[in-house]
Amino acid sequence: MPDGRLRPVDLAREHGLSTQAVRNYEEAGILPPAGRTASGYRAYTDLHACALRAFVALVPGFGHQTATSIMRALHRDATDEALRTIDESHAQLLDDRRTLQAVEQALRDLAPSVRPGASDPPSPGVTFIGPLARRLGIRPATLRKWERAGLVRPRRDPHTGYRVYTAADVRDAQLAHQLRRGGYLLEQIAPLLAQVRAAGGLAPLETALRDWQDRLSARGRAMLRGAAELDAYVRRRESG
Repeated sequence: MPDGRLRPVDLAREHGLSTQAVRNYEEAGILPPAGRTASGYRAYTDLHACALRAFVALVPGFGHQTATSIMRALHRDATDEALRTIDESHAQLLDDRRTLQAVEQALRDLAPSVRPGASDPPSPGVTFIGPLARRLGIRPATLRKWERAGLVRPRRDPHTGYRVYTAADVRDAQLAHQLRRGGYLLEQIAPLLAQVRAAGGLAPLETALRDWQDRLSARGRAMLRGAAELDAYVRRRESG
């Protein structure tokens, strides 16, 4: 097109998108508003192409929703808000790394106590569903759901019928909680914990932890790539 104008298809082709997706991104505020030709067609520019490149690069590391929030903030001239959103995502990644470290430490502590046929710890270590839920920052209903999925196996007090969680049950609940934070599904966690209990070893979880570490590293690299494209877009906007 003349004067450096680009059609929706020109932007879409670079990223394997549909032209409708490009229009939707503009309407959502992910791209700045497009100009119009004399005949009423959208006329994009290199600035729009740079914006789309930044958004597409942000999605793998930050997720679609957060990437959208970042681009919308920039287009409202709320740069500090966009930067704060980026900071929060990096903080979450750091928190996830710390969670992984906590899981690894918990598994190291777990090894001596998970032996085939091991008996429960003595009664002074027991707790109940309410205190345990508060300790983990979850709802009691979540613990009941985990029990149905086989993640935790509390016994019942014969007199009150209340669920009683031993130290081993608490440990299993903590591991389940941490693995859930790592993005694992209940149906993935249950067999891992069952194998650890049965085998008296940590091999079933070691593969999962390596996979978790790989995914965190990939996410960190993706965030770097997204930030680089976003910086290029910000500089392009500032240069006019």
